[in-house]
Amino acid sequence: ATVVNTELKETEKMKLRTFLTSAVAAAAALAFTAPAAMAQTAYKSEYRMSLVLGTAFPWGKGGELWANKVRERTNGRINIKLYPGVSLIQGDQTREFSALRQGVIDMAVGSTINWSPQVKQLNLFSLPFLMPDYAAADALTQGEVGKSLFQTLDKAGVVPLAWGENGYREISNSKQAIKSPADLKGMKIRVVGSPLFLDTFTALGANPTQMSWADAQPAMASSAVDGQENPLSVYMAAKLYTVAQKHLTLWGYMNDPLIFVVNKDIWNSWTPADREIVKQAAIDAGKEQVVIARKGVIEADKPLLKEIASHGVTVTQLSPAEREAFVKATRPVVEKWKGQIGADLVNMAEKAIAARKK
Repeated sequence: ATVVNTELKETEKMKLRTFLTSAVAAAAALAFTAPAAMAQTAYKSEYRMSLVLGTAFPWGKGGELWANKVRERTNGRINIKLYPGVSLIQGDQTREFSALRQGVIDMAVGSTINWSPQVKQLNLFSLPFLMPDYAAADALTQGEVGKSLFQTLDKAGVVPLAWGENGYREISNSKQAIKSPADLKGMKIRVVGSPLFLDTFTALGANPTQMSWADAQPAMASSAVDGQENPLSVYMAAKLYTVAQKHLTLWGYMNDPLIFVVNKDIWNSWTPADREIVKQAAIDAGKEQVVIARKGVIEADKPLLKEIASHGVTVTQLSPAEREAFVKATRPVVEKWKGQIGADLVNMAEKAIAARKK
């Protein structure tokens, strides 16, 4: 009986040892897989990217390039769908930044103009005649000013990753060639919803009319507005010469950089490795997008201008003296807005532009 009892005790001990070993192994396996499993389940099947313009425009092309690079480099872990026409917020481009911060939008390639109502420092790029050439624009986005603005955006609740470009905004209208501020007197010009734009065009004697891009084209076609200002790539892709915009003046009064950003909660839900992939993809897409945005106007023969003229458009290029008249007329606007944007930031920008390599 004693032998039988001893054998039973040994069997019980073995069972207990086996159970404990299995339990420890299971716990270890769970501890090892839990973070990975959680990270994987935290990923959405699809991320929503907001864009104002679709892939027919350099702006939308930037978003497409970014989405494709991310999908390829993460092996489909991060799948991005494009929502052009700011369709996630009923077409109201000035609400994009707030929606991005709130999580209605996961990521965006957005305009400094459209986000300036929420982030006043971004009005820097809308100061009239601040950036005389592409080297000036690059000096800002790729230097200390760009870094400072990224820190501001980070504090405002989004994760900025890279710069792109919508381009220099040139002015077109249906009435006459614009060579001086006097030519703009009383002209109804469609502008985006920015108080700085309203101030600039009012200073030039025009009648600025705020409306979304979706409403702008029908308004031009019906002569409800006389003109608009946009990069040449937008002018051509939207075929604005078909809605009476037959006079185009190259005045380069401002350049509109684009910013590749991600919502903070979305960013934090990704692994550090995937964050790095998304960031590098944004930087690469941004560089490619800038090249696309400048195509046709940086070459010596400016083929894009020839193409525009072929549609019966009168293209006017200002002389330095003619441009100076516009600079002078809008100087009070620069002085007024300097304080709102931040005098230190504006001074830093002016120094960077003065020191640029042309």
